[in-house]
Amino acid sequence: MKLSQIKEILPNLENVAFQLENGKFVPEHFHVTEIGQITKNFIDCGGVIRKETVVNFQLWNADDFEHRLKPKKLLNIIQLSERKLGIEDSEIEVEYQSETIGKYDLEFNGENFILKNKTTACLAQDACGISENQITIKSSECSPNSGCC
Repeated sequence: MKLSQIKEILPNLENVAFQLENGKFVPEHFHVTEIGQITKNFIDCGGVIRKETVVNFQLWNADDFEHRLKPKKLLNIIQLSERKLGIEDSEIEVEYQSETIGKYDLEFNGENFILKNKTTACLAQDACGISENQITIKSSECSPNSGCC
């Protein structure tokens, strides 16, 4: 989801709710502690230089039960960050604490914002010699001599 999309959705909501893919909700007394733009300059394992820019939202589960972030307030925070930081209309990446800080893509199901699990991937598959079969097999399905590990 891009920043422009969340800005279109928020005015039509009564409450802001974030839900993990497993169905569990971020506690409703969460805070958005940061909104920023992150640019990552990197080189992949095939030697290709890449650049990725995302708008980052950081959610924090506070013990502040008296305040709930309403859609208008979140929209105001977004607009402030755009004015003060010059944030672009990029894809949103959400940081949320579980065992460690997790990074999630963001979708909307018509009612709640869904934190979509992100995964790693090889960006230079042709340079690594990894076959399509090896890519589709999950590591939990690997066994010795299976060719996937």
